[in-house]
Amino acid sequence: MHIEIVTTPNEMLKESGFGTFKACDSISAALQKEGRGHSVRVNTCSSKGDLDDIIKRNPELVILAVKYITIKHADDIWLSDYFSQYNINFSGSPRDVLEFDSNKILAKTHLSNKGIKTAKYFIAIPGQYKNESELPISFPLFLKPSDAANGNGIDDLSFVTNFADYESKVASLYELFHQPILIEEYLDGLEYTVAVIKTFDEKLIVSAVEVIPPTSINGLRILGSQAKKDDTEKLIKIKDSDIKRRVTTLAINAFNNLGVRDFGRIDIKANKSGECFFMEANLVPGMTFGSSYFPEACDIAHEFTYDKVIGLMLDGVLTRASLNLPPNIFSNPGKNLTASLSTTN
Repeated sequence: MHIEIVTTPNEMLKESGFGTFKACDSISAALQKEGRGHSVRVNTCSSKGDLDDIIKRNPELVILAVKYITIKHADDIWLSDYFSQYNINFSGSPRDVLEFDSNKILAKTHLSNKGIKTAKYFIAIPGQYKNESELPISFPLFLKPSDAANGNGIDDLSFVTNFADYESKVASLYELFHQPILIEEYLDGLEYTVAVIKTFDEKLIVSAVEVIPPTSINGLRILGSQAKKDDTEKLIKIKDSDIKRRVTTLAINAFNNLGVRDFGRIDIKANKSGECFFMEANLVPGMTFGSSYFPEACDIAHEFTYDKVIGLMLDGVLTRASLNLPPNIFSNPGKNLTASLSTTN
Protein backbone atom coordinates (compact mmCIF):
# COMPACT_ATOMS: atom_id res chain seq x y z
CA MET A 1 0.00 0.00 0.00
CA HIS A 2 1.18 3.52 -0.84
CA ILE A 3 1.22 5.40 2.51
CA GLU A 4 2.36 8.95 3.26
CA ILE A 5 2.95 10.35 6.75
CA VAL A 6 2.20 14.07 7.07
CA THR A 7 3.78 16.32 9.68
CA THR A 8 4.89 19.95 9.90
CA PRO A 9 8.07 21.69 11.09
CA ASN A 10 8.25 21.31 14.87
CA GLU A 11 8.71 25.05 15.50
CA MET A 12 5.33 25.65 13.82
CA LEU A 13 3.55 23.09 15.97
CA LYS A 14 1.31 24.91 18.45
CA GLU A 15 -0.42 21.78 19.69
CA SER A 16 0.26 18.12 20.26
CA GLY A 17 1.22 15.70 17.54
CA PHE A 18 3.11 12.44 17.06
CA GLY A 19 6.34 14.33 17.60
CA THR A 20 9.44 15.27 15.63
CA PHE A 21 10.49 13.86 12.28
CA LYS A 22 12.28 11.12 14.24
CA ALA A 23 8.95 9.90 15.68
CA CYS A 24 7.41 9.85 12.21
CA ASP A 25 10.42 7.93 10.94
CA SER A 26 9.89 5.35 13.70
CA ILE A 27 6.27 4.91 12.61
CA SER A 28 7.40 4.51 9.01
CA ALA A 29 9.91 1.84 10.03
CA ALA A 30 7.26 -0.03 12.06
CA LEU A 31 4.89 -0.06 9.09
CA GLN A 32 7.53 -1.39 6.74
CA LYS A 33 8.37 -4.19 9.19
CA GLU A 34 4.81 -5.50 8.84
CA GLY A 35 5.80 -7.36 5.71
CA ARG A 36 2.75 -6.25 3.74
CA GLY A 37 4.83 -4.48 1.12
CA HIS A 38 3.92 -0.97 2.24
CA SER A 39 5.64 1.94 0.56
CA VAL A 40 5.93 4.70 3.18
CA ARG A 41 7.06 8.29 2.73
CA VAL A 42 7.40 10.94 5.47
CA ASN A 43 6.51 14.53 4.48
CA THR A 44 7.27 17.71 6.41
CA CYS A 45 4.68 20.16 5.09
CA SER A 46 4.58 23.90 5.64
CA SER A 47 2.45 25.08 2.70
CA LYS A 48 -0.58 24.13 0.65
CA GLY A 49 1.81 23.38 -2.19
CA ASP A 50 3.41 20.65 -0.10
CA LEU A 51 -0.01 19.09 0.43
CA ASP A 52 -0.86 19.43 -3.26
CA ASP A 53 2.27 17.44 -4.09
CA ILE A 54 0.99 14.59 -1.92
CA ILE A 55 -2.36 14.65 -3.74
CA LYS A 56 -0.54 14.34 -7.07
CA ARG A 57 1.14 11.17 -5.82
CA ASN A 58 -2.33 9.80 -4.96
CA PRO A 59 -1.55 7.75 -1.83
CA GLU A 60 -4.03 5.15 -0.65
CA LEU A 61 -3.60 6.36 2.93
CA VAL A 62 -2.19 9.35 4.76
CA ILE A 63 -1.17 9.11 8.41
CA LEU A 64 -1.68 12.47 10.08
CA ALA A 65 1.03 13.21 12.62
CA VAL A 66 -0.51 16.65 13.33
CA LYS A 67 -4.02 18.05 13.17
CA TYR A 68 -3.30 20.99 10.89
CA ILE A 69 -0.54 23.03 9.31
CA THR A 70 -0.17 26.72 10.02
CA ILE A 71 0.01 29.07 7.03
CA LYS A 72 1.34 32.61 7.43
CA HIS A 73 -1.32 35.26 6.83
CA ALA A 74 -3.95 32.58 6.10
CA ASP A 75 -6.20 30.14 7.88
CA ASP A 76 -4.78 26.89 9.21
CA ILE A 77 -5.30 23.91 6.91
CA TRP A 78 -6.94 21.05 8.80
CA LEU A 79 -5.50 17.92 7.27
CA SER A 80 -8.52 15.68 7.83
CA ASP A 81 -10.70 18.14 5.90
CA TYR A 82 -8.10 18.60 3.19
CA PHE A 83 -7.60 14.90 2.41
CA SER A 84 -11.30 14.12 2.76
CA GLN A 85 -12.12 16.41 -0.14
CA TYR A 86 -9.80 14.32 -2.33
CA ASN A 87 -11.34 11.08 -1.02
CA ILE A 88 -8.07 9.94 0.54
CA ASN A 89 -8.28 7.89 3.73
CA PHE A 90 -6.55 9.32 6.79
CA SER A 91 -5.67 8.17 10.29
CA GLY A 92 -7.41 9.38 13.41
CA SER A 93 -10.59 11.35 13.93
CA PRO A 94 -12.35 13.84 11.62
CA ARG A 95 -12.04 17.55 12.33
CA ASP A 96 -15.23 17.94 14.37
CA VAL A 97 -13.89 15.39 16.85
CA LEU A 98 -10.34 16.78 16.79
CA GLU A 99 -11.78 20.10 17.96
CA PHE A 100 -12.23 18.43 21.36
CA ASP A 101 -8.46 18.00 21.47
CA SER A 102 -7.74 21.59 20.47
CA ASN A 103 -10.28 23.12 22.84
CA LYS A 104 -10.22 21.78 26.41
CA ILE A 105 -13.30 23.81 27.36
CA LEU A 106 -15.31 22.39 24.46
CA ALA A 107 -14.44 18.83 25.50
CA LYS A 108 -15.23 19.44 29.17
CA THR A 109 -18.57 21.08 28.35
CA HIS A 110 -19.54 18.32 25.93
CA LEU A 111 -18.75 15.53 28.38
CA SER A 112 -20.30 17.34 31.33
CA ASN A 113 -23.53 17.58 29.35
CA LYS A 114 -23.30 13.81 28.84
CA GLY A 115 -23.12 13.27 32.60
CA ILE A 116 -19.38 12.53 32.69
CA LYS A 117 -17.49 14.02 35.62
CA THR A 118 -15.02 16.79 34.90
CA ALA A 119 -13.27 19.12 37.32
CA LYS A 120 -15.37 22.21 38.07
CA TYR A 121 -14.16 25.10 35.95
CA PHE A 122 -14.72 28.58 34.58
CA ILE A 123 -12.92 30.77 32.07
CA ALA A 124 -11.68 34.30 32.62
CA ILE A 125 -9.71 37.18 31.16
CA PRO A 126 -7.70 39.75 33.14
CA GLY A 127 -9.91 42.03 35.22
CA GLN A 128 -13.09 40.03 34.68
CA TYR A 129 -13.43 39.30 38.40
CA LYS A 130 -12.76 42.11 40.85
CA ASN A 131 -12.31 40.15 44.07
CA GLU A 132 -12.32 36.66 45.54
CA SER A 133 -16.03 36.70 46.36
CA GLU A 134 -16.91 37.04 42.66
CA LEU A 135 -15.02 33.89 41.61
CA PRO A 136 -17.35 30.99 40.64
CA ILE A 137 -15.13 28.43 42.44
CA SER A 138 -13.31 28.70 45.76
CA PHE A 139 -9.55 28.43 46.21
CA PRO A 140 -7.33 26.49 45.68
CA LEU A 141 -7.52 26.78 41.90
CA PHE A 142 -5.43 25.59 38.97
CA LEU A 143 -4.90 27.82 35.92
CA LYS A 144 -3.86 26.86 32.38
CA PRO A 145 -4.36 27.83 28.73
CA SER A 146 -7.53 26.51 27.11
CA ASP A 147 -5.89 25.05 24.02
CA ALA A 148 -2.14 24.63 24.59
CA ALA A 149 -0.56 21.18 24.76
CA ASN A 150 2.52 19.52 26.27
CA GLY A 151 2.08 21.33 29.58
CA ASN A 152 2.69 24.74 27.98
CA GLY A 153 1.77 27.53 30.38
CA ILE A 154 1.66 25.19 33.36
CA ASP A 155 4.16 25.64 36.18
CA ASP A 156 4.32 26.03 39.97
CA LEU A 157 2.44 29.34 39.70
CA SER A 158 -0.53 27.56 38.08
CA PHE A 159 -1.60 26.48 41.59
CA VAL A 160 -3.10 29.51 43.32
CA THR A 161 -4.55 29.96 46.80
CA ASN A 162 -5.29 33.69 46.89
CA PHE A 163 -6.72 36.41 44.66
CA ALA A 164 -3.44 38.29 44.09
CA ASP A 165 -1.72 35.16 42.72
CA TYR A 166 -4.85 34.37 40.69
CA GLU A 167 -4.79 37.79 39.01
CA SER A 168 -1.07 37.55 38.31
CA LYS A 169 -1.29 34.13 36.66
CA VAL A 170 -4.37 35.06 34.59
CA ALA A 171 -2.54 38.15 33.32
CA SER A 172 0.67 36.27 32.43
CA LEU A 173 -1.17 33.46 30.62
CA TYR A 174 -3.38 35.90 28.72
CA GLU A 175 -0.35 37.91 27.60
CA LEU A 176 1.36 34.74 26.38
CA PHE A 177 -1.55 32.89 24.76
CA HIS A 178 -4.02 35.71 23.90
CA GLN A 179 -7.08 33.71 24.91
CA PRO A 180 -9.43 33.29 27.89
CA ILE A 181 -7.81 31.23 30.63
CA LEU A 182 -9.18 27.92 31.92
CA ILE A 183 -9.52 27.89 35.71
CA GLU A 184 -10.28 24.57 37.41
CA GLU A 185 -10.86 23.43 40.95
CA TYR A 186 -7.62 21.93 42.21
CA LEU A 187 -7.85 18.17 42.53
CA ASP A 188 -5.54 16.86 45.23
CA GLY A 189 -5.38 13.20 44.21
CA LEU A 190 -3.39 11.09 41.79
CA GLU A 191 -3.02 11.59 38.03
CA TYR A 192 -3.61 9.06 35.28
CA THR A 193 -3.34 8.76 31.53
CA VAL A 194 -5.12 6.17 29.40
CA ALA A 195 -4.16 5.08 25.88
CA VAL A 196 -7.21 3.82 23.98
CA ILE A 197 -7.10 2.03 20.63
CA LYS A 198 -10.23 1.12 18.67
CA THR A 199 -9.80 -1.79 16.27
CA PHE A 200 -11.76 -2.20 13.06
CA ASP A 201 -13.98 -4.84 14.66
CA GLU A 202 -15.08 -2.32 17.31
CA LYS A 203 -13.00 -3.59 20.24
CA LEU A 204 -11.21 -1.21 22.58
CA ILE A 205 -7.69 -1.88 23.83
CA VAL A 206 -7.28 0.21 26.97
CA SER A 207 -3.96 0.92 28.70
CA ALA A 208 -4.38 2.88 31.93
CA VAL A 209 -1.35 3.98 33.96
CA GLU A 210 -0.57 6.36 36.81
CA VAL A 211 1.53 9.45 36.08
CA ILE A 212 3.86 10.67 38.84
CA PRO A 213 5.18 14.19 38.17
CA PRO A 214 8.31 15.40 39.96
CA THR A 215 7.78 17.27 43.24
CA SER A 216 7.69 21.02 42.64
CA ILE A 217 9.18 23.72 44.88
CA ASN A 218 5.89 24.10 46.76
CA GLY A 219 5.72 20.39 47.53
CA LEU A 220 3.04 19.65 44.93
CA ARG A 221 3.35 17.37 41.94
CA ILE A 222 2.63 19.55 38.92
CA LEU A 223 2.92 18.15 35.42
CA GLY A 224 4.06 21.23 33.55
CA SER A 225 6.03 21.93 30.40
CA GLN A 226 9.42 21.73 32.14
CA ALA A 227 8.72 18.29 33.61
CA LYS A 228 7.63 17.02 30.20
CA LYS A 229 10.62 18.60 28.48
CA ASP A 230 13.04 17.10 31.01
CA ASP A 231 11.17 13.77 30.98
CA THR A 232 11.26 13.68 34.80
CA GLU A 233 7.78 12.27 35.36
CA LYS A 234 7.22 8.53 35.81
CA LEU A 235 4.54 6.21 34.48
CA ILE A 236 3.68 3.18 36.59
CA LYS A 237 1.03 0.46 36.77
CA ILE A 238 -2.12 1.26 38.70
CA LYS A 239 -1.92 -1.01 41.75
CA ASP A 240 -5.39 -0.48 43.20
CA SER A 241 -7.86 -2.60 41.19
CA ASP A 242 -10.84 -0.43 42.15
CA ILE A 243 -9.08 2.76 41.04
CA LYS A 244 -8.02 1.05 37.82
CA ARG A 245 -11.63 0.11 37.14
CA ARG A 246 -12.81 3.69 37.77
CA VAL A 247 -10.08 5.19 35.58
CA THR A 248 -10.68 2.70 32.76
CA THR A 249 -14.46 3.17 32.84
CA LEU A 250 -14.17 6.95 32.76
CA ALA A 251 -11.67 6.84 29.89
CA ILE A 252 -13.92 4.54 27.83
CA ASN A 253 -16.95 6.74 28.47
CA ALA A 254 -15.04 9.87 27.48
CA PHE A 255 -13.57 8.21 24.37
CA ASN A 256 -16.99 6.99 23.21
CA ASN A 257 -18.91 10.16 24.00
CA LEU A 258 -16.35 12.33 22.20
CA GLY A 259 -16.80 10.09 19.14
CA VAL A 260 -13.08 9.32 18.83
CA ARG A 261 -11.97 7.16 15.91
CA ASP A 262 -8.91 4.85 15.81
CA PHE A 263 -7.01 6.04 18.89
CA GLY A 264 -6.71 8.69 21.56
CA ARG A 265 -5.32 9.39 24.99
CA ILE A 266 -7.55 10.44 27.86
CA ASP A 267 -6.09 12.27 30.88
CA ILE A 268 -7.78 11.82 34.25
CA LYS A 269 -7.18 13.15 37.74
CA ALA A 270 -8.61 12.10 41.09
CA ASN A 271 -9.32 13.90 44.33
CA LYS A 272 -8.07 12.67 47.70
CA SER A 273 -11.05 10.32 48.07
CA GLY A 274 -10.26 8.63 44.74
CA GLU A 275 -13.15 10.14 42.77
CA CYS A 276 -12.02 10.43 39.13
CA PHE A 277 -12.54 13.34 36.74
CA PHE A 278 -11.92 13.84 33.01
CA MET A 279 -9.23 16.46 32.37
CA GLU A 280 -8.52 16.44 28.62
CA ALA A 281 -8.26 14.37 25.46
CA ASN A 282 -5.20 14.03 23.23
CA LEU A 283 -6.32 12.68 19.87
CA VAL A 284 -3.00 12.90 18.04
CA PRO A 285 -0.85 11.57 20.88
CA GLY A 286 2.91 11.79 21.06
CA MET A 287 4.61 8.71 19.60
CA THR A 288 8.28 9.27 20.39
CA PHE A 289 9.89 5.92 21.08
CA GLY A 290 10.92 5.48 24.71
CA SER A 291 9.26 8.59 26.17
CA SER A 292 5.78 9.42 24.83
CA TYR A 293 2.89 8.48 27.11
CA PHE A 294 0.83 6.57 24.55
CA PRO A 295 3.31 3.83 23.61
CA GLU A 296 4.76 3.79 27.14
CA ALA A 297 1.29 3.20 28.66
CA CYS A 298 0.71 0.31 26.24
CA ASP A 299 4.06 -1.18 27.23
CA ILE A 300 3.45 -0.84 30.98
CA ALA A 301 -0.14 -2.11 30.88
CA HIS A 302 0.23 -4.88 28.28
CA GLU A 303 3.95 -5.25 27.51
CA PHE A 304 3.29 -4.23 23.90
CA THR A 305 6.35 -3.37 21.85
CA TYR A 306 6.44 -0.05 20.02
CA ASP A 307 5.90 -1.81 16.68
CA LYS A 308 2.93 -3.71 18.14
CA VAL A 309 1.35 -0.44 19.29
CA ILE A 310 1.73 1.09 15.83
CA GLY A 311 0.20 -2.01 14.26
CA LEU A 312 -2.81 -1.89 16.58
CA MET A 313 -3.31 1.87 16.16
CA LEU A 314 -3.36 1.59 12.39
CA ASP A 315 -5.33 -1.65 12.10
CA GLY A 316 -8.63 0.07 11.36
CA VAL A 317 -6.95 2.75 9.25
CA LEU A 318 -5.27 0.23 6.97
CA THR A 319 -8.49 -1.79 6.69
CA ARG A 320 -10.51 1.29 5.66
CA ALA A 321 -7.92 2.13 3.05
CA SER A 322 -7.67 -1.43 1.69
CA LEU A 323 -11.47 -1.60 1.35
CA ASN A 324 -11.49 1.88 -0.19
CA LEU A 325 -14.13 3.07 2.28
CA PRO A 326 -15.04 6.77 2.49
CA PRO A 327 -12.42 8.71 4.50
CA ASN A 328 -14.84 9.91 7.17
CA ILE A 329 -16.45 6.58 7.94
CA PHE A 330 -15.98 5.84 11.62
CA SER A 331 -15.37 2.11 11.46
CA ASN A 332 -17.02 -1.07 10.25
CA PRO A 333 -20.07 0.15 8.27
CA GLY A 334 -21.96 -3.01 9.15
CA LYS A 335 -21.78 -2.28 12.88
CA ASN A 336 -23.96 -0.11 15.07
CA LEU A 337 -21.48 2.51 16.20
CA THR A 338 -23.52 3.37 19.29
CA ALA A 339 -23.26 -0.18 20.57
CA SER A 340 -21.21 -1.03 23.64
CA LEU A 341 -17.62 -1.91 22.86
CA SER A 342 -15.79 -4.83 24.36
CA THR A 343 -12.56 -4.07 26.18
CA THR A 344 -9.21 -5.80 26.35
CA ASN A 345 -7.73 -5.33 29.83
